[in-house]
Amino acid sequence: MAVPGTTEQKIIDAAVRLFASQGYDATSVQEIVAAAEVTKGALYHYFRSKDDLLFEIYRLLITAQSADMDRIIALGLPAAETVREILTSLVVSTAERVDETAVFVREMPRLGEERMTDFRAERRRYHETFLAVVEKGQASGEFSSTVPAETVVRIAFGVVNQLPMWYRPDGPKSPAVLAGEIADFVLAGLR
Repeated sequence: MAVPGTTEQKIIDAAVRLFASQGYDATSVQEIVAAAEVTKGALYHYFRSKDDLLFEIYRLLITAQSADMDRIIALGLPAAETVREILTSLVVSTAERVDETAVFVREMPRLGEERMTDFRAERRRYHETFLAVVEKGQASGEFSSTVPAETVVRIAFGVVNQLPMWYRPDGPKSPAVLAGEIADFVLAGLR
C-alpha cells in the first residue's frame, strides 16, 4: 500500500478524484499527471497503464476492508458484536473512501478477466466469512433464523454498496454515526 504523500499516492489520489468526477473513459493520463503534479514518467514508473492504476484503486480498497474483517474475526467476539464491528468497519471505510468506492462500483467491469477472477474470489471470501458469522449466531440462538442468513448478508451488503449513490461526506452524518445506525438496523432484524 502506498504511503500518503508519496508520488505513488499522489497519482492514486488524483486518479480517484478524476475517475469519480468525470469517469474512467473521459480521464486521460495527461489529466492524471497534471492533477498529481508529476510527470508521465513517474506515473509509468508505478503503473504500466491507466488500467493498472484503476486496478490498484480496487486492490487498495478491498485489501483494507478484508484486513479489517480478518482482524475483527480474530477477536473471537460473540456473533452480535462481530456483526456490529464488521458492519461498522465496512460502512466507515466505504463512507470515508466514497470516491474510491464509487469508482470501484462504476468501473469494475473494466477489470480484465484475470483481475475480475481475483476480485470475485476476494469478494466471495468476504461474503462467506460474514455469512458464517450470521449463521453461527442463528445456530446458537443468538439471532433469529426467521430470515435466512444469506438474505441478511445480501441486504446488509446491498445497503453498503449503495452508499456511493447517496452518501455525502459534507452531509449531516459522520461515517461513524451512519455505521452505527446501519449496524443497529441489521442487528434489530436479526433479533
